[in-house]
Amino acid sequence: MTPDRAPRFAMVAGEASGDLLAGLLLEGMKARWPELRAEGIGGPKMVAQGFEPWWPHDKLAVRGYVEVLSHYREIAGIRAQLAERLLGAPPDAFIGIDAPDFNLDLEARLKARGIKTIHFVSPSIWAWRGKRIEKIRRATDLVLCIFPFEPPIYAKQGVPAVYVGHPLANVIPLEVPRAASRAALDLAESDRVVAVLPGSRRAEIQYIAPRFLGAVREMSRQRPGLRFLIPVVPGLRHLIEPFRKQFAPDVDIVLLEGRSHEVLAACDVALVASGTATLEAALFKRPMVVAYAMHALSWQMSKRMKYQPWIALPNILLRDFAVPELLQGDATPEKIAQAALAWLDDPAACDALVARLRTLHEELRCDTAKVATDAIEEVLAR
Repeated sequence: MTPDRAPRFAMVAGEASGDLLAGLLLEGMKARWPELRAEGIGGPKMVAQGFEPWWPHDKLAVRGYVEVLSHYREIAGIRAQLAERLLGAPPDAFIGIDAPDFNLDLEARLKARGIKTIHFVSPSIWAWRGKRIEKIRRATDLVLCIFPFEPPIYAKQGVPAVYVGHPLANVIPLEVPRAASRAALDLAESDRVVAVLPGSRRAEIQYIAPRFLGAVREMSRQRPGLRFLIPVVPGLRHLIEPFRKQFAPDVDIVLLEGRSHEVLAACDVALVASGTATLEAALFKRPMVVAYAMHALSWQMSKRMKYQPWIALPNILLRDFAVPELLQGDATPEKIAQAALAWLDDPAACDALVARLRTLHEELRCDTAKVATDAIEEVLAR
């Protein structure tokens, strides 16, 4: 790349959380290179920063071994087409945002042909699939890590990596705007509010929404005055509505298009599907119950690959079961409801958790966009 030419990047973000992170990254990159071009696979947050999507990001929003197999032909076809297009017109660099099952193989192919590759959001080698680090070594010129304990793991293996902080830790304020969020959502200060976040992928919603909505019905039966809000990922409301009618037909539930940050800021407790949303809830210092469920075969396969006791990001970062995790067979509506009500009945436990989550938030804060852009610029200069 010549100094007087704006860089061209190819990027792939495979789901709503990746789109969010990539949008924040692009905002920082555009501050450095106002005329940059970025294209590939992405979502609305990236498009808002001028990104050109060749395919929508939800094409890759699949989790679980069985679920991935059922979509394998389409996903593999998209990856092959994307690779050919990029090899025919090489970008200055390729940035894969999370989605390691899609991105690492693509990155390896591009790197082998001389295209610089950067992976943003370290694959969870510290949680499971530790052998993946060899693939990462072959695939990437640099890993941008969002958690501070990750670069030393890569350093031991000779993989270039830099800690850039978690973008959400800068976006979400240290002081939670509870009152303003409640006013915006037409909630009274005295309301007891439960946020329900059943996932951002179709398969997640299929397995988790019935359990969460069953828990909502049970909580409403025990505490009739509770308020329930579901911030729905844009475009997925039609998946939630049938489950609401089936599992909680008599409960007053407010479904909102997006607005997850307002809902988390306003709530007293959250029911959250394992994933990035658990970190968002942690940064809003909310007591939460984390649950996850998937196809039975996918669950059996994933259990064999896991070698840490936690799956929820707040627990992994705190190295403790700071918030309850209810997985697969344990993720029953009754157990989820019981765990959520336990938070509401124990203000001292809530206060202790809030203090721990505030410390965690402070540790994760960093000028992510600038630090990441500096690291990307160094890769371009090599």
